[in-house]
Amino acid sequence: MPQPIRATDGKGWLDLGPRDIWRDRENPDILTPPPTDGGTVANLKYSFSDSHQRLQPGGWAREVTNRDLPSSQDVAGVNMALEPGAYRELHWHKEAEWGLMLTGNVRVTSVDESGRYFIDDLVAGDLWNFEAGLPHSIQALDQGCEFLLVFSEPDFSENNTFLLSDWFMHTPQDVVAANFRKTEAEISQFPQEELYIFKANVPGPIADVERPTPAGKVPSPFSFHMEDAPVIESEAGRVRIVDVNNFPAAKTISAAFIEIEPGGMRELHWHPKAAEWQYYIQGTAKMTVFLSGGVARTFDFHAGDVGIVPLVAGHYVQNTGDEKLIFVEIFKHPEYSDISARKWLASNPVQVVADHLLSTDAFVESLPLDDEPAPVIWYDQSKIHG
Repeated sequence: MPQPIRATDGKGWLDLGPRDIWRDRENPDILTPPPTDGGTVANLKYSFSDSHQRLQPGGWAREVTNRDLPSSQDVAGVNMALEPGAYRELHWHKEAEWGLMLTGNVRVTSVDESGRYFIDDLVAGDLWNFEAGLPHSIQALDQGCEFLLVFSEPDFSENNTFLLSDWFMHTPQDVVAANFRKTEAEISQFPQEELYIFKANVPGPIADVERPTPAGKVPSPFSFHMEDAPVIESEAGRVRIVDVNNFPAAKTISAAFIEIEPGGMRELHWHPKAAEWQYYIQGTAKMTVFLSGGVARTFDFHAGDVGIVPLVAGHYVQNTGDEKLIFVEIFKHPEYSDISARKWLASNPVQVVADHLLSTDAFVESLPLDDEPAPVIWYDQSKIHG
Protein backbone atom coordinates (compact mmCIF):
# COMPACT_ATOMS: atom_id res chain seq x y z
CA MET A 1 0.00 0.00 0.00
CA PRO A 2 1.96 3.08 -1.18
CA GLN A 3 1.74 6.09 1.09
CA PRO A 4 2.58 9.78 0.49
CA ILE A 5 5.62 9.62 2.75
CA ARG A 6 8.99 10.46 1.22
CA ALA A 7 11.70 8.09 2.44
CA THR A 8 14.59 10.53 1.87
CA ASP A 9 13.38 13.17 4.34
CA GLY A 10 10.35 11.64 6.09
CA LYS A 11 7.97 14.32 4.85
CA GLY A 12 4.30 13.49 4.36
CA TRP A 13 1.89 11.23 6.21
CA LEU A 14 -0.57 8.39 5.70
CA ASP A 15 -3.47 8.63 3.26
CA LEU A 16 -6.31 7.14 5.34
CA GLY A 17 -9.22 8.45 3.33
CA PRO A 18 -10.84 7.35 0.05
CA ARG A 19 -8.29 6.77 -2.68
CA ASP A 20 -7.75 5.13 -6.05
CA ILE A 21 -4.95 2.77 -5.13
CA TRP A 22 -4.36 1.72 -8.75
CA ARG A 23 -3.76 5.33 -9.78
CA ASP A 24 -1.39 5.80 -6.87
CA ARG A 25 0.59 2.71 -7.86
CA GLU A 26 0.82 3.89 -11.47
CA ASN A 27 1.97 7.38 -10.44
CA PRO A 28 4.48 7.03 -7.59
CA ASP A 29 6.16 10.34 -8.42
CA ILE A 30 2.86 12.20 -8.18
CA LEU A 31 1.88 10.49 -4.92
CA THR A 32 5.35 11.09 -3.47
CA PRO A 33 7.14 13.76 -5.50
CA PRO A 34 10.93 13.97 -5.41
CA PRO A 35 12.18 16.87 -3.25
CA THR A 36 13.41 18.63 -6.40
CA ASP A 37 9.82 19.26 -7.51
CA GLY A 38 8.54 22.73 -6.67
CA GLY A 39 5.88 25.31 -7.45
CA THR A 40 2.71 24.81 -9.43
CA VAL A 41 2.90 23.03 -12.79
CA ALA A 42 -0.18 22.30 -14.90
CA ASN A 43 -0.95 18.68 -15.66
CA LEU A 44 1.34 17.47 -18.47
CA LYS A 45 -0.02 13.93 -18.79
CA TYR A 46 -3.17 12.25 -20.10
CA SER A 47 -3.96 8.65 -21.00
CA PHE A 48 -5.86 7.56 -24.08
CA SER A 49 -7.49 5.05 -21.72
CA ASP A 50 -9.39 7.99 -20.21
CA SER A 51 -10.70 9.15 -23.60
CA HIS A 52 -14.18 8.50 -24.98
CA GLN A 53 -14.12 5.50 -27.31
CA ARG A 54 -16.10 6.03 -30.52
CA LEU A 55 -17.20 2.56 -31.66
CA GLN A 56 -18.06 2.05 -35.33
CA PRO A 57 -18.77 -0.96 -37.58
CA GLY A 58 -15.24 -2.24 -38.23
CA GLY A 59 -13.24 -0.12 -35.81
CA TRP A 60 -12.93 2.54 -33.16
CA ALA A 61 -11.37 5.94 -32.49
CA ARG A 62 -10.48 8.07 -29.47
CA GLU A 63 -8.77 11.44 -29.14
CA VAL A 64 -6.72 13.60 -26.80
CA THR A 65 -7.10 17.32 -27.47
CA ASN A 66 -6.63 20.50 -25.45
CA ARG A 67 -10.10 19.92 -24.02
CA ASP A 68 -8.66 16.89 -22.22
CA LEU A 69 -5.11 18.21 -21.74
CA PRO A 70 -5.11 22.05 -21.73
CA SER A 71 -1.31 22.14 -21.59
CA SER A 72 -1.25 20.76 -25.15
CA GLN A 73 -1.16 24.03 -27.09
CA ASP A 74 0.23 22.93 -30.46
CA VAL A 75 -1.25 19.60 -31.56
CA ALA A 76 -3.97 17.02 -30.85
CA GLY A 77 -3.80 13.24 -31.12
CA VAL A 78 -6.14 10.47 -32.27
CA ASN A 79 -5.74 6.72 -31.68
CA MET A 80 -7.66 4.55 -34.16
CA ALA A 81 -8.03 0.88 -35.08
CA LEU A 82 -9.60 -0.84 -38.11
CA GLU A 83 -10.46 -4.50 -38.68
CA PRO A 84 -9.19 -6.14 -41.91
CA GLY A 85 -10.72 -4.37 -44.91
CA ALA A 86 -12.36 -1.58 -42.89
CA TYR A 87 -12.03 2.06 -44.01
CA ARG A 88 -11.54 5.41 -42.39
CA GLU A 89 -13.71 6.97 -45.05
CA LEU A 90 -12.49 9.36 -47.76
CA HIS A 91 -12.20 12.76 -46.07
CA TRP A 92 -10.14 15.91 -45.59
CA HIS A 93 -9.62 18.53 -42.86
CA LYS A 94 -8.18 21.98 -42.32
CA GLU A 95 -5.32 20.62 -40.18
CA ALA A 96 -2.21 18.75 -41.28
CA GLU A 97 -2.33 15.02 -40.42
CA TRP A 98 0.75 13.01 -39.40
CA GLY A 99 0.21 9.28 -38.93
CA LEU A 100 2.26 6.56 -37.23
CA MET A 101 1.46 2.88 -37.73
CA LEU A 102 1.45 1.03 -34.39
CA THR A 103 0.39 -2.49 -35.41
CA GLY A 104 -0.76 -4.38 -38.52
CA ASN A 105 -0.81 -3.11 -42.09
CA VAL A 106 -2.73 -0.44 -43.97
CA ARG A 107 -3.25 1.22 -47.34
CA VAL A 108 -3.44 5.00 -47.69
CA THR A 109 -4.49 7.04 -50.73
CA SER A 110 -4.56 10.72 -51.60
CA VAL A 111 -4.44 13.27 -54.41
CA ASP A 112 -2.82 16.71 -54.49
CA GLU A 113 -3.97 20.05 -55.91
CA SER A 114 -2.48 19.19 -59.31
CA GLY A 115 -4.44 15.96 -59.61
CA ARG A 116 -1.37 13.80 -58.93
CA TYR A 117 -2.29 10.61 -57.08
CA PHE A 118 -0.73 8.71 -54.18
CA ILE A 119 -1.17 5.15 -52.92
CA ASP A 120 1.04 3.10 -50.59
CA ASP A 121 0.94 0.14 -48.17
CA LEU A 122 2.45 0.64 -44.71
CA VAL A 123 3.34 -1.54 -41.72
CA ALA A 124 4.12 -0.93 -38.04
CA GLY A 125 6.64 1.90 -37.62
CA ASP A 126 5.88 3.56 -40.96
CA LEU A 127 4.51 7.10 -41.31
CA TRP A 128 2.26 9.15 -43.53
CA ASN A 129 1.64 12.88 -43.75
CA PHE A 130 -1.18 14.80 -45.44
CA GLU A 131 -0.92 18.55 -45.31
CA ALA A 132 -4.06 20.58 -44.60
CA GLY A 133 -6.80 20.22 -47.19
CA LEU A 134 -5.48 17.14 -48.99
CA PRO A 135 -8.16 14.40 -49.26
CA HIS A 136 -7.24 10.89 -48.24
CA SER A 137 -8.45 7.47 -47.11
CA ILE A 138 -7.10 4.81 -44.78
CA GLN A 139 -7.97 1.13 -45.26
CA ALA A 140 -6.80 -1.81 -43.15
CA LEU A 141 -5.20 -4.72 -45.00
CA ASP A 142 -5.30 -8.40 -44.04
CA GLN A 143 -3.84 -7.96 -40.52
CA GLY A 144 -6.05 -5.05 -39.48
CA CYS A 145 -4.30 -2.03 -38.00
CA GLU A 146 -3.94 0.44 -35.17
CA PHE A 147 -2.32 3.84 -35.62
CA LEU A 148 -1.68 7.22 -34.03
CA LEU A 149 -2.71 10.43 -35.79
CA VAL A 150 -1.32 13.84 -34.80
CA PHE A 151 -2.99 17.03 -36.04
CA SER A 152 -1.54 20.51 -36.30
CA GLU A 153 -4.13 22.25 -34.07
CA PRO A 154 -4.68 21.52 -30.37
CA ASP A 155 -8.49 21.73 -30.54
CA PHE A 156 -8.84 19.37 -33.50
CA SER A 157 -11.63 16.79 -33.22
CA GLU A 158 -12.12 13.62 -35.26
CA ASN A 159 -15.86 14.34 -35.09
CA ASN A 160 -15.55 17.42 -37.31
CA THR A 161 -13.70 16.22 -40.42
CA PHE A 162 -14.99 16.80 -43.95
CA LEU A 163 -16.45 13.40 -44.91
CA LEU A 164 -17.43 12.38 -48.44
CA SER A 165 -20.72 10.86 -47.24
CA ASP A 166 -21.58 13.89 -45.09
CA TRP A 167 -20.85 16.31 -47.95
CA PHE A 168 -23.01 14.54 -50.51
CA MET A 169 -25.87 14.13 -48.01
CA HIS A 170 -25.88 17.89 -47.43
CA THR A 171 -25.78 18.91 -51.08
CA PRO A 172 -28.98 18.97 -53.19
CA GLN A 173 -29.24 15.62 -54.93
CA ASP A 174 -29.90 17.16 -58.35
CA VAL A 175 -26.58 19.00 -57.97
CA VAL A 176 -24.70 15.86 -56.97
CA ALA A 177 -26.24 13.95 -59.89
CA ALA A 178 -25.40 16.71 -62.36
CA ASN A 179 -21.83 16.85 -61.07
CA PHE A 180 -21.27 13.20 -62.06
CA ARG A 181 -23.45 13.32 -65.21
CA LYS A 182 -25.99 10.96 -63.67
CA THR A 183 -29.68 11.09 -62.85
CA GLU A 184 -30.98 11.35 -59.29
CA ALA A 185 -32.24 7.78 -59.57
CA GLU A 186 -28.78 6.58 -60.47
CA ILE A 187 -27.27 8.07 -57.31
CA SER A 188 -30.08 6.99 -54.98
CA GLN A 189 -27.82 4.28 -53.51
CA PHE A 190 -25.36 6.85 -52.16
CA PRO A 191 -25.07 6.75 -48.32
CA GLN A 192 -27.94 8.31 -46.41
CA GLU A 193 -25.92 8.59 -43.18
CA GLU A 194 -22.34 9.35 -42.24
CA LEU A 195 -19.96 6.41 -42.78
CA TYR A 196 -16.78 7.54 -40.92
CA ILE A 197 -15.51 3.98 -40.22
CA PHE A 198 -17.13 1.09 -42.05
CA LYS A 199 -16.56 -2.54 -43.04
CA ALA A 200 -15.36 -3.60 -46.50
CA ASN A 201 -13.35 -6.31 -48.21
CA VAL A 202 -9.56 -6.46 -48.03
CA PRO A 203 -8.26 -4.90 -51.28
CA GLY A 204 -5.99 -6.58 -53.81
CA PRO A 205 -2.37 -5.63 -54.50
CA ILE A 206 -1.65 -2.02 -55.45
CA ALA A 207 -0.62 -3.09 -58.95
CA ASP A 208 -4.12 -4.53 -59.49
CA VAL A 209 -6.17 -1.63 -58.10
CA GLU A 210 -4.33 1.68 -58.62
CA ARG A 211 -5.91 4.12 -61.08
CA PRO A 212 -3.22 6.37 -62.55
CA THR A 213 -4.31 9.93 -63.26
CA PRO A 214 -3.21 11.97 -66.30
CA ALA A 215 -1.09 14.11 -63.95
CA GLY A 216 0.74 11.03 -62.65
CA LYS A 217 2.01 10.32 -59.14
CA VAL A 218 2.86 12.93 -56.50
CA PRO A 219 6.56 13.86 -56.87
CA SER A 220 7.26 13.48 -53.14
CA PRO A 221 5.54 10.50 -51.45
CA PHE A 222 3.14 11.20 -48.60
CA SER A 223 4.55 8.18 -46.72
CA PHE A 224 7.83 7.30 -45.04
CA HIS A 225 9.11 3.80 -44.30
CA MET A 226 10.92 3.68 -40.97
CA GLU A 227 13.59 1.38 -42.38
CA ASP A 228 14.84 4.44 -44.30
CA ALA A 229 15.40 6.53 -41.17
CA PRO A 230 19.04 6.92 -40.08
CA VAL A 231 19.73 5.51 -36.61
CA ILE A 232 21.65 7.42 -33.94
CA GLU A 233 23.11 4.65 -31.80
CA SER A 234 23.79 5.71 -28.21
CA GLU A 235 25.24 3.92 -25.21
CA ALA A 236 21.80 3.11 -23.76
CA GLY A 237 19.51 3.12 -26.77
CA ARG A 238 18.87 4.69 -30.13
CA VAL A 239 17.08 7.58 -31.82
CA ARG A 240 15.56 7.99 -35.28
CA ILE A 241 14.70 11.51 -36.43
CA VAL A 242 12.13 12.07 -39.18
CA ASP A 243 11.55 15.65 -40.32
CA VAL A 244 11.31 17.66 -43.51
CA ASN A 245 14.95 16.89 -44.30
CA ASN A 246 14.29 13.19 -44.92
CA PHE A 247 10.49 13.26 -45.27
CA PRO A 248 9.85 16.32 -47.48
CA ALA A 249 6.06 15.83 -47.55
CA ALA A 250 5.90 16.53 -43.79
CA LYS A 251 6.05 20.32 -43.87
CA THR A 252 4.34 20.89 -40.51
CA ILE A 253 5.27 18.10 -38.08
CA SER A 254 8.59 16.48 -37.14
CA ALA A 255 9.39 13.66 -34.75
CA ALA A 256 12.09 11.70 -32.94
CA PHE A 257 11.58 8.00 -32.20
CA ILE A 258 13.30 7.03 -28.96
CA GLU A 259 14.30 3.61 -27.64
CA ILE A 260 15.81 3.41 -24.15
CA GLU A 261 17.18 0.19 -22.70
CA PRO A 262 16.49 -0.72 -19.04
CA GLY A 263 18.78 1.38 -16.88
CA GLY A 264 18.96 4.20 -19.45
CA MET A 265 17.60 7.71 -19.82
CA ARG A 266 17.05 10.40 -22.42
CA GLU A 267 19.66 12.99 -21.45
CA LEU A 268 18.87 16.39 -19.92
CA HIS A 269 17.86 18.68 -22.81
CA TRP A 270 15.27 21.11 -24.17
CA HIS A 271 13.76 22.00 -27.53
CA PRO A 272 14.22 25.59 -28.74
CA LYS A 273 11.68 25.65 -31.60
CA ALA A 274 8.50 23.90 -30.45
CA ALA A 275 6.75 22.27 -27.51
CA GLU A 276 7.03 18.48 -27.32
CA TRP A 277 3.99 16.16 -27.56
CA GLN A 278 4.90 12.63 -26.48
CA TYR A 279 3.24 9.26 -27.09
CA TYR A 280 4.42 6.24 -25.10
CA ILE A 281 4.35 2.96 -27.04
CA GLN A 282 6.05 0.48 -24.71
CA GLY A 283 7.45 0.34 -21.18
CA THR A 284 7.32 2.71 -18.20
CA ALA A 285 9.02 6.06 -17.71
CA LYS A 286 9.61 8.98 -15.38
CA MET A 287 10.04 12.59 -16.52
CA THR A 288 10.73 15.77 -14.59
CA VAL A 289 9.89 19.02 -16.40
CA PHE A 290 11.67 22.22 -15.27
CA LEU A 291 9.88 25.50 -16.06
CA SER A 292 12.35 28.00 -14.49
CA GLY A 293 11.85 30.07 -11.36
CA GLY A 294 12.14 27.04 -9.06
CA VAL A 295 9.14 25.37 -10.71
CA ALA A 296 9.31 21.67 -11.64
CA ARG A 297 7.08 18.58 -11.58
CA THR A 298 7.66 14.85 -12.08
CA PHE A 299 5.30 12.49 -13.94
CA ASP A 300 5.14 8.72 -14.51
CA PHE A 301 4.16 7.27 -17.89
CA HIS A 302 2.93 3.96 -19.30
CA ALA A 303 2.10 2.69 -22.78
CA GLY A 304 -0.81 4.65 -24.25
CA ASP A 305 -0.05 7.84 -22.31
CA VAL A 306 0.46 11.30 -23.78
CA GLY A 307 3.01 13.68 -22.29
CA ILE A 308 3.61 17.40 -22.82
CA VAL A 309 6.84 19.38 -22.47
CA PRO A 310 6.26 23.15 -22.88
CA LEU A 311 8.46 25.14 -25.24
CA VAL A 312 12.11 25.30 -24.06
CA ALA A 313 11.36 23.52 -20.77
CA GLY A 314 14.27 21.42 -19.50
CA HIS A 315 13.56 17.70 -19.02
CA TYR A 316 14.79 14.12 -19.17
CA VAL A 317 12.98 10.78 -19.65
CA GLN A 318 14.12 7.77 -17.61
CA ASN A 319 13.27 4.13 -18.28
CA THR A 320 11.88 2.94 -14.93
CA GLY A 321 11.02 -0.60 -16.01
CA ASP A 322 12.74 -3.83 -16.96
CA GLU A 323 11.85 -3.73 -20.65
CA LYS A 324 12.84 -1.40 -23.46
CA LEU A 325 11.10 1.98 -23.31
CA ILE A 326 9.76 3.17 -26.67
CA PHE A 327 8.14 6.56 -27.21
CA VAL A 328 7.92 9.27 -29.84
CA GLU A 329 8.60 13.00 -29.46
CA ILE A 330 6.42 15.05 -31.83
CA PHE A 331 6.74 18.75 -32.71
CA LYS A 332 4.69 21.27 -34.66
CA HIS A 333 7.75 22.37 -36.60
CA PRO A 334 9.19 21.05 -39.87
CA GLU A 335 12.69 20.54 -38.45
CA TYR A 336 13.66 18.63 -35.33
CA SER A 337 16.03 20.36 -32.91
CA ASP A 338 17.22 20.01 -29.33
CA ILE A 339 19.92 21.38 -27.04
CA SER A 340 21.75 19.00 -24.73
CA ALA A 341 22.93 20.06 -21.26
CA ARG A 342 26.09 18.01 -21.77
CA LYS A 343 26.86 19.63 -25.14
CA TRP A 344 26.10 23.06 -23.74
CA LEU A 345 28.59 22.77 -20.89
CA ALA A 346 31.18 21.06 -23.10
CA SER A 347 31.11 24.03 -25.50
CA ASN A 348 32.12 26.55 -22.82
CA PRO A 349 35.64 27.21 -21.50
CA VAL A 350 36.56 25.02 -18.55
CA GLN A 351 36.83 27.96 -16.17
CA VAL A 352 33.34 29.22 -17.10
CA VAL A 353 31.80 25.85 -16.30
CA ALA A 354 33.85 25.36 -13.14
CA ASP A 355 32.86 28.79 -11.83
CA HIS A 356 29.17 28.05 -12.41
CA LEU A 357 29.27 24.58 -10.84
CA LEU A 358 31.44 25.74 -7.92
CA SER A 359 33.86 22.98 -8.87
CA THR A 360 37.43 22.57 -10.06
CA ASP A 361 38.86 22.63 -13.54
CA ALA A 362 39.81 18.96 -13.13
CA PHE A 363 36.21 18.03 -12.35
CA VAL A 364 34.91 19.86 -15.43
CA GLU A 365 37.54 18.23 -17.63
CA SER A 366 36.36 14.83 -16.36
CA LEU A 367 32.76 15.42 -17.51
CA PRO A 368 31.75 13.23 -20.49
CA LEU A 369 32.25 14.70 -23.94
CA ASP A 370 30.96 12.67 -26.86
CA ASP A 371 32.39 13.00 -30.34
CA GLU A 372 29.04 11.89 -31.79
CA PRO A 373 25.50 12.69 -30.56
CA ALA A 374 24.58 10.53 -27.55
CA PRO A 375 20.98 11.43 -26.71
CA VAL A 376 20.31 8.20 -24.75
CA ILE A 377 22.69 7.60 -21.84
CA TRP A 378 23.00 5.31 -18.82
CA TYR A 379 21.27 6.30 -15.60
CA ASP A 380 22.35 3.03 -13.95
CA GLN A 381 25.96 3.69 -12.90
CA SER A 382 26.77 -0.03 -12.83
CA LYS A 383 26.17 -0.22 -16.58
CA ILE A 384 28.51 2.73 -17.16
CA HIS A 385 31.35 1.02 -15.36
CA GLY A 386 30.42 -2.58 -16.13
